[in-house]
Amino acid sequence: MSNPGMEALIPLVNSLQDALSDVCYNYELHLPQIVVVGAQSSGKSSVLENLVGRDFLPRGTGIVTRRPLILRLLHADTVYGEFHHCKGNKFTDFNKIREEIKAETERLTGRNKDISSVPINLLIYSPHVVNLTLVDLPGITKVSVGDQPADIEYQIRKLIMQYICHENCLILAVTPANTDLTNSDALKLAKDVDPQGLRTIGVITKLDLMDKGTDAKEILENRFLPLRLGYIGVVNRSQKDIDGQKDIRAALQAENNFFLSHPAYKHMAHRMGTPYLQKILNQHLSNHIRDTLPGFRRDLESQLRALNKEAEEFRLDDPTSRNKTLTLLIHHFADELKKLIDGTCDNVDTVCLSGGARLNQIFHLRLPNELTKVQPDEIKLRREISYAIRNIHGVRTGLFPPDMAFEAIVKKQISWLKEPCNKFIDMVNEELITTVNQCFDKNSACQHSKQQDMWGVGKPGNIFIFLK
Repeated sequence: MSNPGMEALIPLVNSLQDALSDVCYNYELHLPQIVVVGAQSSGKSSVLENLVGRDFLPRGTGIVTRRPLILRLLHADTVYGEFHHCKGNKFTDFNKIREEIKAETERLTGRNKDISSVPINLLIYSPHVVNLTLVDLPGITKVSVGDQPADIEYQIRKLIMQYICHENCLILAVTPANTDLTNSDALKLAKDVDPQGLRTIGVITKLDLMDKGTDAKEILENRFLPLRLGYIGVVNRSQKDIDGQKDIRAALQAENNFFLSHPAYKHMAHRMGTPYLQKILNQHLSNHIRDTLPGFRRDLESQLRALNKEAEEFRLDDPTSRNKTLTLLIHHFADELKKLIDGTCDNVDTVCLSGGARLNQIFHLRLPNELTKVQPDEIKLRREISYAIRNIHGVRTGLFPPDMAFEAIVKKQISWLKEPCNKFIDMVNEELITTVNQCFDKNSACQHSKQQDMWGVGKPGNIFIFLK
């Protein structure tokens, strides 16, 4: 922990994360990071807020975290937060950070509890944190609510697996102590990708809520469902504490007192609680970065050489040949994209909706549902029509309603549709981006030799490198 070289590793990865966030096409570069996984109401949000020492995450019922939150903590003398999507804007009020997370989430997903795989990047500077990179993902759920897609459970699990399946990822599996550990959704998902438990850290929450006469001693001593990195117990604030805005500092002191005074935990109190969790996460992440960074560098250099080689293939001396090659690439990519949207691609997805089917769902199910929520008050509308007609007639009397009254009322009615239509546009935009990325993935999976026979050049997805 005192090694300056080790301390510099996490900020280095943060810089790489910033650079990759600005890249329009993802070349499957998976940075070392800690991914937080847990079921709804498992205490994930409280664990993260305790690590930061501030209340800053949106709270509520149902799915609250609906986009991945890449949370980077940096030890500094000042306290403020900064979002990647609005660089230069320093948030010193953590309530404003909560509002910004909520607003940025709803910008893509709307208010209907839908989820998105597009992450929010938040950097927090504070003297009360250690250098860490954490990814908070939506809580695992089993039942869709409201107008959520019926396959919301599958979507969340798919999103979680996209992060935790990579070897560069450490998994922070959060499980409440008042549930059966063998039924833990977080540990089950972790076991699917890390069967030996080599990169999974268990966090047991709500120890103070266990039934009298029971404890989690066997679990915390790593004798039940053992993990190489072990388990750490924490005690979060209760909902009453949160509603009463209990200070996190006071909550951390109460947590420490709980472990020191509990007969089952006092012998291991020195390796329980949020401060120890903070320290051990920093240590494990630094070690993990140190171990995986050489391999990451080799992968990066390998991809760079491959891209440079393919870029050379585009550098044709004859402008006519270059334009012909570019035209062929554009036509092929357009054909592949059209197949995904029309549903005429060779491989049909039998697990979930994708491509044009998702767009169809948005057009014919999601948008009508949003529009039906706009229910004008008929009595109020009639009153407004009457006032509009009378105000436009002024001192005159008229037999027919004036056109201006009609236009004024219609404009007001149309303005009510602005919010659902804007949400609809964002949903379509995100789905089109996902479809384009699917097309990239499909093209990238093709054999290079087959592509050379067809175009005499490299991957069609690299057309954008050529254009840049």
